[in-house]
Amino acid sequence: MPSVCLPHLAALVFGAAAGLAACGGGDAPATTTATGTVARTTATAEARRLAAPAICGQLRTVVTGRLAAPEATEISGLVASPAQPGVLWAHNDSGDRARIFALRSDGSLIASLDVPGAEATDWEDIAVGPGGDLLLGDIGDNQSVRKDIDIYRVPEPQLDGGPSATGAATRLRLTYPDGAHDAETLLADPRTGEIVIVTKRLDGRSGVYAGRAPARDKPGEAVLRHAGDLRLGLAGLATAGDVSGDRHTVAIRTYTALYAWARKPGASLAATLTRRKPCVGSAQLGREGQGESLALSRDGRSFFTLAEGAEAALRRYTTKQAAR
Repeated sequence: MPSVCLPHLAALVFGAAAGLAACGGGDAPATTTATGTVARTTATAEARRLAAPAICGQLRTVVTGRLAAPEATEISGLVASPAQPGVLWAHNDSGDRARIFALRSDGSLIASLDVPGAEATDWEDIAVGPGGDLLLGDIGDNQSVRKDIDIYRVPEPQLDGGPSATGAATRLRLTYPDGAHDAETLLADPRTGEIVIVTKRLDGRSGVYAGRAPARDKPGEAVLRHAGDLRLGLAGLATAGDVSGDRHTVAIRTYTALYAWARKPGASLAATLTRRKPCVGSAQLGREGQGESLALSRDGRSFFTLAEGAEAALRRYTTKQAAR
């Protein structure tokens, strides 16, 4: 969403967020009583993992650098590389060509890579999909008029060879079952291939739509499934989301707040979002400016954000334990 800045929504969202309070484990199953040290240890570990995600606790915020890429001024997608430590993948939203940026954690630019075979109508989010491939979500639709949207799958480029482009993109053309929607949040499970798109609505009632990631080298078309709705509170505009590399934490951000879910073993992303209550993070994201990006760490205990604008600050929010 390149041109809409909504600072007046901050107070509304903070007020709505307060009503959600940190709750995280609303439907966690009762722990079965077991004898023996191993059983107790396993039960304790499971209970901790199903508790509210760590990123909902007190966080340390550090500006790790500033975006040193003159062409990257409207960052809307951000994700941590699954295979190259210290690398973040990012892209602009509408108005740019089909390309992605490889960034270091200090904001410096490693490479700007064109994506052959892809078009850029309104790219809004990026996720890690099956096989560690990158999924690019051309899902933005400010006026809710697009008859279909696209997800592009590209192999993650290896940066040691100095590439100027990614491999060829594979397109999956998607339609909603109930008409057009604006969306800026794409989530993916690399193991199962599930993808979820969360719509962006002013009333805070975001639709959760589920599907499958594109098969590599096999373009296709599909109709998304409406799995339910999220109530992020008045003016809870969902602008980005991510799944931690260990797949245990799911997070969605708005312009001002962070919502996070602990994911049960075997649970789908759609079920996690629609059947479990999120906790609300302490991070004051509204201070960043117009923020539409979020990249979780592998263990889900920290995350990066970039606001829109030239030389935007790259921030890392870290739990106290992860910061040590």
